[in-house]
Amino acid sequence: MNSKFFGTGVALVTPFNPDLSIDHDALANIVNFNINNGTDYLVICGTTGESVTISQQEKKDVIATISKANKGRVPMVLGIGGNNTANVIEEIKTTDLSIFDAILSVSPYYSKPTQEGIYQHFKAISKASPIDIILYNVPGRTSKNIESETTLRLANDFENIIAVKEAGNNVSQYLKLLKNKPKDFLIISGDDDLALGIVLAGGAGVISVIGQAFPKEFSDMIRLGLQGDAKKAYHIHFKLMDVIGYIFEENNPAGIKAVFEALNLCKDTVRLPLVPASNPLKEKIKDFINQFN
Repeated sequence: MNSKFFGTGVALVTPFNPDLSIDHDALANIVNFNINNGTDYLVICGTTGESVTISQQEKKDVIATISKANKGRVPMVLGIGGNNTANVIEEIKTTDLSIFDAILSVSPYYSKPTQEGIYQHFKAISKASPIDIILYNVPGRTSKNIESETTLRLANDFENIIAVKEAGNNVSQYLKLLKNKPKDFLIISGDDDLALGIVLAGGAGVISVIGQAFPKEFSDMIRLGLQGDAKKAYHIHFKLMDVIGYIFEENNPAGIKAVFEALNLCKDTVRLPLVPASNPLKEKIKDFINQFN
C-alpha cells in the first residue's frame, strides 16, 4: 500500500516575477510554508504549475528549487503528461526521476482519443516509467473523460499504475471507482470541493489547489476525514468553502495566485493565454482572507 500518498498533496503553482521569469525565492517559501503546516507531499509542474508554458530548462530549474527547499522531508511527484505519447515517453526516459516517488500523468487533451486510445497511451507510459504512475483524469480540461472501466482496467493490468487523481467532479464516478478498485489502488480527489466527502467514502486523500494556501486547515480536514471524524472535518470544510469556489471562478491558477498575493507569498503574475484574476474577484479573495480565522 502506497501510504506516502495518503493525505494532502498540493499541486504547486509556479510563481513568476513581473517580467515573467520564475520567482525561485517565492517558490522555496511556498514549499516551506506547506511542509511546515502539514502538507504530506508535493506535486511539481502539474497543470496548476502552468506546465504548458514552461520550457524544459525552466522545469529543471523548478525541480532543483523545490528539491533543495524540501530537503527530502516529504515525497515529491512530477507532472509528465500530454497528448503526444512519444514525447511523454521521451521525457520520462530523459528525466532523472531518482528523487521522485511517482509521476502524475494527465490524460491526453485536445486529441479526444477513444477509451482504447487512452488505455494504450497509459500502457505505453507504464512500460516506459521506472517509477510509479498516478493517472490524472480532468475531463473539464482534456474534453475526454477516462471512464471508470478504463481506470480500473489500467489499475488491474499494470503494477506501477498505483493511483488516479480523479477530477471529473462526478460523485457517481468516484463511488464506482471506490467500489470496484483493486485493494491497494488509491483514489485521490482532484476536486477540492468534493475531497472530504470522497475521503470519508474511502478515498486516499487529495491533490489540492487551495490546500497550498491554507495547508494547516486543509491537511487537518483531510486527516480528520481519514480518521472518520466527519463532524470536525466538515467544520473546516465549511470555513474554506467560499474560497474554494473563488479560486476556480475565472481560471486556475490565476485564482490561487491571487490568494497567494493577498497572503504576500507571491505575485499574481501568470503567463498568457492566462491573465490575472479580475479586480472584483481579488477583492472577494482579500475580504475572505481578512475575515478568515
